[in-house]
Amino acid sequence: MNIALILSGGTGTRMGMDLPKQYVKVEGKPIIFYSVKALLSHDRIDAVQIVAESVWQEKILNWLWEMDEIDEAAKRKKWKGFSLPGENRQLSIYHGLRDMASYAKDSDYVFIHDAARPLLSGKQITDCLDGAFGHDGAMPVLPMKDTVYSSTDGRCVGALLNRREIYAGQAPEVFRFGAYYEANLRLLPERILEINGSTEPAILAGLDIAMIPGDEGNFKITTKADLDRFRDIMKEKGG
Repeated sequence: MNIALILSGGTGTRMGMDLPKQYVKVEGKPIIFYSVKALLSHDRIDAVQIVAESVWQEKILNWLWEMDEIDEAAKRKKWKGFSLPGENRQLSIYHGLRDMASYAKDSDYVFIHDAARPLLSGKQITDCLDGAFGHDGAMPVLPMKDTVYSSTDGRCVGALLNRREIYAGQAPEVFRFGAYYEANLRLLPERILEINGSTEPAILAGLDIAMIPGDEGNFKITTKADLDRFRDIMKEKGG
C-alpha cells in the first residue's frame, strides 16, 4: 500500500498574511486542493492522511467532499483522517507516521508531500514510487546550476565545492514505512527538533535512499512572489 502524508500544518508567517498560505484560494480553490486532488486521483496512491491544525480540519473536509473533480468512491476509499502538527516539520511527520501505524504495514510506502507545493504532477508521483522500488526510499533532486561555495562564518568564502556532487532535494519523498518510522522514533524526544529535511532521519539511520530527477515546476510557495507565480500559472491553465 502507498500512503500519502500531506503536510498542511505550517503557519505561513513569512508571507505576512492573515491565514496560512496553503489555504489561500487560487482560481477559486485553496492551494491545498491541488496536491490533494493529484494524490487522491492517482491510481497508485491507496490512502491519504493530512497533518493540519484542528481549526482547519473541518474546512479541509468540506473542501474535500466538494471536489467534483475527484471520484466520490475514491475519496471515501482513500481518505484516512487527520494528524496534528508538531513543533517543527519533522515532528509533524512523526505525528502522521504514528497515526498511520494503526493501519500501515512495515512494507508499505509513505509518500510525504507539502500542501504548499501545489504543482505535483501525476508523472512525479509515479516516478517517486518507481524510484523507491528495491530501496528504502526515494527523493527527487535538482542539480546545482551555479557555482557553489561554503563559508563557516557567513562572511568570507571558505571553499569551492564541486557542484557535480551537490543536489537540492525536493518533496515529495517516499520511504518504506516501517524503516522510516523506526528512524524517526530513534530521534525522539529532542534530536527530531533539529531535523530540517524529511530524508535526514533516513540518512542518519543508514537507509538506502535513491535519487531521482526532480521537477523544477514543482516549487514550494514560500514568498509572495511564489504565490504570484502560481496564480499566473493557474490563470494560464484556466484553473
